[in-house]
Amino acid sequence: MTPPKNRDSFKNHRPNHNTRPSHNAGGNKKTKSGGGDNLLYGLHSVIAGLNNPKRKFKSLHVTQNAADKVESLAKARGIDFEILNGRDLEHICGKDAVHQGVVAKVYPLPALDIRDIEPHGLVVILDQLTDPHNVGAILRTAAAFNVQAVVTQDRNSPLGSAILAKTASGGMEHVPIIEVTNLARAMDQLKKINFTLIGLDSEADQAMGDINIPLPLAIVLGAEGKGLRHKTRQNCDLMARLDMPGEIKSLNVSNAAAICLYSLHTNNVLK
Repeated sequence: MTPPKNRDSFKNHRPNHNTRPSHNAGGNKKTKSGGGDNLLYGLHSVIAGLNNPKRKFKSLHVTQNAADKVESLAKARGIDFEILNGRDLEHICGKDAVHQGVVAKVYPLPALDIRDIEPHGLVVILDQLTDPHNVGAILRTAAAFNVQAVVTQDRNSPLGSAILAKTASGGMEHVPIIEVTNLARAMDQLKKINFTLIGLDSEADQAMGDINIPLPLAIVLGAEGKGLRHKTRQNCDLMARLDMPGEIKSLNVSNAAAICLYSLHTNNVLK
């Protein structure tokens, strides 16, 4: 869809997307959220995992100094933990990992599919974002703004990275990541359950601050440098920019995501 030339033309637009998708549409696959090396480290990440009944633990390793911070939660879940020194923890998670004295080996969270998304609320779609720090920061912000799910393509996905889980600071336990094989088809599926898809582009005619479209919404973010791919852009219902008064008009994608979600919140879209 070609972005509108009149920046007000989509301000209160609601596209008429009909019918729910068929069960086998889209070429999506169920994947294991939090897969890969299945490590959680750092206090926020591990405590959030302990507070999430869906997160199953293989083992929990802590230093003596950190034991009292997780002991009650671990006992409540019936999870035994092992006291190790910091060097032993580095052997598990890597010497550069900021583990704060807590490392857990975990099972993946239950897999979700694009068809599991309910036709309400807000979804964030990531178009070929591969940096685990960026995706983790977006997950943390998504949890703060009650995002229903983050959708990403399975190819080159950073989902299995422990760095992502650490950067998300517990966000992975609150916002599911749904991997899909074909992002365009996944976007079409969301349209069929009446989501409006808003692509973020610094050159768009309409400002994000002007948008007052009711939920359900999906915010579509592109990779840094490349932005949204042509087909992804075509599948958006409209494009929007973030208005910034300074000389620099583009931001790190995780920062842009945070401002975008806050803008929708202040416009009462997310309330």
